[in-house]
Amino acid sequence: MRRRRGVLLTAALLAQLAAGPSHAVASAGAGWEPTDQCGVVRSGDTPLGGAEVTLYQAGDGAGAAPRVLARARSAEDGRFTLDYRRPQDPRAVLYVLADLGHPGQRTGPDTAPPDGPPQDGPVVLAAVLSGAAAPPELVVNERTTVAVAYALSRFTGPAGVSGPHPGLQNAAGVAHNLADTGTGDIAALLAAPPNGALTSTMAEFNTLADLLAACVTGGACDQLFDLARRPGHDRPHDTLRAAVDIAHDPGHDTAELFALAATTPTYRPALPAAPDAWTVALRYDGNGQELDGPGNLAFDAEGNAWVSNNYAYQADPAVPACGGRTVLKFTPTGRDAPGAPYRGGGLYGAGFGVTVDAHGSAWVGNFGFQGRGCPVDPTRLERSASQFAPDGTPLSPPEGWRRGGIAQPQGMAADRAGTVWIANCGGDGVTRIPDGDATRAREVPTPALSKPFGAAVDPAGRLWVSGNGNDGVQVLAPDGTPERTVTGGGLRRPLAVATDSKGYAWVSNSGILPVPCGNTTADDFATAVATDTGTGPLPGASVTLIGPDGTPAPAPFTDGGLYLPWGVAVDGDDTVWVANFGGHRVARLCGTDLTACPPGHRTGQPISPPGTGYPSDGLDRNTGVQIDPSGNVWLANNWRTVPVQTNPGGHELVVLIGAAAPVTTPRLGGPARP
Repeated sequence: MRRRRGVLLTAALLAQLAAGPSHAVASAGAGWEPTDQCGVVRSGDTPLGGAEVTLYQAGDGAGAAPRVLARARSAEDGRFTLDYRRPQDPRAVLYVLADLGHPGQRTGPDTAPPDGPPQDGPVVLAAVLSGAAAPPELVVNERTTVAVAYALSRFTGPAGVSGPHPGLQNAAGVAHNLADTGTGDIAALLAAPPNGALTSTMAEFNTLADLLAACVTGGACDQLFDLARRPGHDRPHDTLRAAVDIAHDPGHDTAELFALAATTPTYRPALPAAPDAWTVALRYDGNGQELDGPGNLAFDAEGNAWVSNNYAYQADPAVPACGGRTVLKFTPTGRDAPGAPYRGGGLYGAGFGVTVDAHGSAWVGNFGFQGRGCPVDPTRLERSASQFAPDGTPLSPPEGWRRGGIAQPQGMAADRAGTVWIANCGGDGVTRIPDGDATRAREVPTPALSKPFGAAVDPAGRLWVSGNGNDGVQVLAPDGTPERTVTGGGLRRPLAVATDSKGYAWVSNSGILPVPCGNTTADDFATAVATDTGTGPLPGASVTLIGPDGTPAPAPFTDGGLYLPWGVAVDGDDTVWVANFGGHRVARLCGTDLTACPPGHRTGQPISPPGTGYPSDGLDRNTGVQIDPSGNVWLANNWRTVPVQTNPGGHELVVLIGAAAPVTTPRLGGPARP
């Protein structure tokens, strides 16, 4: 069955097209506005004539068939015009496929009438119209194709491009962060700081475009399709599907793919050497003066990211930074949401704790983080949580919510019943807030734990909490009753916890990091971080798997790029993603659903390259990692690689585009597929 999922995308789409122009006629009618779109098909600066250009409306829902809106054939100069009726539905996602047939066997622009049967060849280029203002002239080339392949990688299937709201719509917007459909160039966001020349992503993106050009103009299609084929899946038969397959398995045949890209140097700058993985990592920094030590993030129902922030923004690491007094909210495309960042509600020095509850409220734990030299006494400020309405209005009082024993709060989680949970690192207990009503908050002691840190709710509504101070995990019933305590299984200075759809819990083991709460100081934590010499994984770095009954796996997992694990997230395929507080890498492990893993993989076995994981020079020291409804993996650059304790905070979020299986948000238990 897994092999059948690799059926050629465009074959299904073009089969619909071959049924005749009745699809376009069916599109016309009440509620549709007539319009036209000019465009050009190119490879680099070379126009591509004779392309069968088709405009589609993506299917509304998983597996739904796309609708053909218009067709045209590109002239000798590559230009075309699509006449169609625009859907009134503002959520409709429109995209274009340009089918050029087989290299060397292309026909001229007048060989077949526009309503004749389409070509069925390996050269298929793509571009997204939705998600940005329609350009005067749409450019369809290898860059726009790579943008579609990565941003919409999780929405391609046998029926074509389709998916539910908001993931599909958000993905269409993200495609415009990669390629400019009005020029065919690198998009402005990718071309400028904190991206551009500051990371290798722009060069990697161009190299991926060169890889497609090796087929489009170089004729090396068979070689491309052989190398892009994912283990256990059908061989791709066109350039778009090949790029999608690379996005799904970015660590496969990297050196060979790089060598093929080098044969057709069309786009510049390009990579000088093969990457360890073809992950496309974008940095987001909002207005450029707000992120300073982002700790963690949580997504709302529309895929907006709420981000906790350790410090008040200060660009100079030598200038003391006091605790952050804002919560950030980023749109799915990495911009500030209206009015963001938000202030008030008792915010100060938020840590790892942020969640969105079943009613849409965002909650932030005020840990009291601040840089060395800040004159503020955080003693009272570190004992509260802040609550915000979806529009950023503070719902907590100016001093924050203080009931229920909140003390140096860290991990937070919410369940489907509306309960919000807070792990109190400085109080050796958790706070339970029923139905999101902070006036009813109560303290739940966790005597089996020291320094509660990570928190996650499983599909049954139970809370899993890690104890950084005593190498344990405790499970609480939905009403707060202690159910069991877990030790062993490699638990060592555990931090984050994530649960999967079957009720298993995955716990990151930092091995060495003592969280600075209670009797542990920030200097103790900084001393432990200083043992990271950059030469390899730190002692005890691993991930522990715990069954729903509380039984840990006999041994922890230590491969796949695990270096100094912190954040953990589980995607819609139950695949496990681990952020590292060192090593500039993300690990990806096979989860409990083996059908989502490469053939022969076992639970816990690395999917990312064993020695390196998915590395990126856009990553610093990462804490939080979460998956959005489009399948993007978001990470928090919490600290600089070489942290100066006056202001050690990092200044970006990093997003691996289309790398994971989408999840429904907000996260209210184990991951659910949209």
